[in-house]
Amino acid sequence: MKVVWRKAAWLALIFALNGRGFSDSPSLRFEVTMAPGLVEAPQTGRLLLVLSSRPEPEPRFAIGRTGLGGPFVFGRDAQEFGAGRTVVVDDAAIGVPIERLAQLPPGEYFAQAVFMWNPDIRRPDAPGNLYSAVQRVRLDPARGGTFRLELTRKIPEESPEETEHVKFVKIPSRLLSAFHGRPMYMRAGVILPRDYAREPARRYPLRIHIGGYGARYTNVLRMMAEGSEFRRAWLADDAPRMLLLHLDGAGPYGDPYAVNSANNGPYGDALVQELIPYVERTFRAIGAPEARVLDGGSTGGWVALALQIFYPDFFNGAWAYCPDSVDFRAFQLINIYEDENAYVNRYGFERPSARDLQGDVRFTMRHECQVENVMGLGDSYTMSGGQWGAWNAVYGPRGADGRPVPLWDPKTGRINREVAEHWKAYDLRLVLERNWPTLGPKLRGKLRIWIGEADDYFLNNAVYRLEDFLKRADPPADARIVYGPRQGHCWRGVSEREVMR
Repeated sequence: MKVVWRKAAWLALIFALNGRGFSDSPSLRFEVTMAPGLVEAPQTGRLLLVLSSRPEPEPRFAIGRTGLGGPFVFGRDAQEFGAGRTVVVDDAAIGVPIERLAQLPPGEYFAQAVFMWNPDIRRPDAPGNLYSAVQRVRLDPARGGTFRLELTRKIPEESPEETEHVKFVKIPSRLLSAFHGRPMYMRAGVILPRDYAREPARRYPLRIHIGGYGARYTNVLRMMAEGSEFRRAWLADDAPRMLLLHLDGAGPYGDPYAVNSANNGPYGDALVQELIPYVERTFRAIGAPEARVLDGGSTGGWVALALQIFYPDFFNGAWAYCPDSVDFRAFQLINIYEDENAYVNRYGFERPSARDLQGDVRFTMRHECQVENVMGLGDSYTMSGGQWGAWNAVYGPRGADGRPVPLWDPKTGRINREVAEHWKAYDLRLVLERNWPTLGPKLRGKLRIWIGEADDYFLNNAVYRLEDFLKRADPPADARIVYGPRQGHCWRGVSEREVMR
């Protein structure tokens, strides 16, 4: 507790000083090199330096976390990085929760470097990314000093092991490969029903499941772990027999959200034209619209609703728990069409991004986006692979430089009105309202939502607005929306056993 208070006090002093008083100090710098043989050719990516107060778990596992109590993380771009070249992380690198190395509290740290360069899976633990051993260092900005780290380790390719009930799929995507101009693949996990092997002539309905943000297809192993609630429900004597397809939440800009977009490419079309037909052929699915349903929570809740809305003739119902914002007038606490700034609200105060069940602010928009700015190429959340970067890539336009155009300025938070116009195509309430004469008859009784009224990320506000439309929709929507009083994020309101029935 005392250590936490000392760190908090130091951070308060730093923020109060606003960076003054460090310009004349000797500089801290880390020189990062790469061992030979780790990459076939020099690569461009994001170099991250993590400084933790403890060696375990490895500091790199804290990359992307919010809050003031975790390790210090600093980031900079590394162009054409390979063996024989040194990349320096110094006071020019941006950081979180402090902005510069010069603001670091003096003391003993455990340092680790990570090089994120995998262009197809933008996350620190992506296959091919490199990292160093953890090194103990004593740092004092007043004294400066040069420290050296070498990238010697590579994250291996994914090779999850199949079981009796769990299978994995990886297929080349013609649509995505054409869009990106390089080979692209779709990955998924499949859970087989009980007695699948004993009934070779039987065909099954398909449940498409989407996890929370960044959930990997390998989560099916955890779902089917011995003793899990899901496994008990799935293998129960009275459980309906079906296949479960778990989509992968990793892509070039973070979670691709399984829909077509200007930056990720035609993920939605690839799903319905390539992946699902392949899975249905391979695992004896019925292969008809009435035998396909969607479900998911958080990110997965939005994706389930979006796929049902964008492909109303292909799916037969969506079960969504705590979905990401379904109305961009309430994009968490931002009205992207009217607000001037994402980081500061209309009253002039820092805008919260998350709260606890007592209503206290856990972290702000500015802090969370700075976490992603540190991770992102060009010091921008748009290239971080994090939550805000992924939303921006899915909903926003592609710039002349080939990168997603930010809805708001990474540093100031000022919202770009022209970019907001492009987002309207993914504002689910707006899509429904504008197209209800066509969509209404196809979606009647097929939209179901559960959400806590104290959602950590204020996502209930958008659901209220969606509900306002659905209540007055003509023809009737017959949608079901259930609220959990005093419940936070990812409240479901139904058990796994109930979901399957």
